[in-house]
Amino acid sequence: MNFRNRLSALAAVTLVAGLALSACGGDDSADDKASGGGGGGDGTYTFLPKNLGNAYFDTSDNAGKAAVEAFGGTYQEVGPDKASPDAQVPFINTAAQQGVSALIVSANDKEAICDALNEARDAGTKVVTFDSDVNPDCRDLFINQATADGIAKVEVDMIAEQIGDAGEVAILSASANATNQNAWIDVMKKDIADNHPNIKLVDVVYGDDDDQTSFDKTAALLQAHPDLKGIISPTTVGIAAAARYLSTSDAKGKVALTGLGTPNQMREYVKDGTVTEFALWNPGDLGTLAAYAAKALVDGDIKGDEGDTFTAGDLGDFTVDADHTVLLGEPFRYNADNIDDFDF
Repeated sequence: MNFRNRLSALAAVTLVAGLALSACGGDDSADDKASGGGGGGDGTYTFLPKNLGNAYFDTSDNAGKAAVEAFGGTYQEVGPDKASPDAQVPFINTAAQQGVSALIVSANDKEAICDALNEARDAGTKVVTFDSDVNPDCRDLFINQATADGIAKVEVDMIAEQIGDAGEVAILSASANATNQNAWIDVMKKDIADNHPNIKLVDVVYGDDDDQTSFDKTAALLQAHPDLKGIISPTTVGIAAAARYLSTSDAKGKVALTGLGTPNQMREYVKDGTVTEFALWNPGDLGTLAAYAAKALVDGDIKGDEGDTFTAGDLGDFTVDADHTVLLGEPFRYNADNIDDFDF
């Protein structure tokens, strides 16, 4: 299940408008271009999301813009109207020609943009991927939003808290062969067995990331397991469909529901008491971290090697892990106290 592909678009922004954005530094000397711009955070930092007009990337890129402006750089955002494997290539090529200091990219395809990214790197542009990675040899750093262990653990922790760490629970997943879902479920099963002896996982069902199927599977779970205390749905489609069912059923307030969702999907169900808390990551923090990581590369403070450290503004200090990656941290929990702070 790909969260980003399920986030609704807010507005269409044309390809021409994206290409028309001019880069500061287009008149830099060849030496400046080769060095990826000047030190001290100046230079141009170009965000290239999977597609423009996507509320998720509006959030991450706006936070990136604030970070870039805070450290004295020039921000720009470019990108295609629709996400497709090679739609980002023209924007990468244009940025390289303009001699931008850094490209900050959420990749539509891990392979299709690699040649273009490496050409940009050869021209002196630093490449940071975030949210969705490319092959490691095509970028300088990847900003990873969360790990499989972190995602699984927060979901078990939330359901345990909501049902008093005791009772029957079930999992409403996406498709039976979804690699990421199955990896998370394996970790959840182990976590429950090792750390929550009074919780019993009684069923795992699959809604195929289809709203109606997930809705029907929720109803079937409640019928098959009358003592069910909670449902974990590690899919944005599944959790929204399950919440829709629970919100008008006798199980509302009796069967807890948590998992991975987005604020705009889940807001009404948090406000009406169907859902107490769910998780994802904070795309704003992801954009902020990506911007500061790019600055550290441009300034020469880090090379992107394991053990390198840098500071990302108010987010604090970060260390580069193996494979030139930086982990944002634990998934972010959304609840009634903070859900109105987010729009994606």
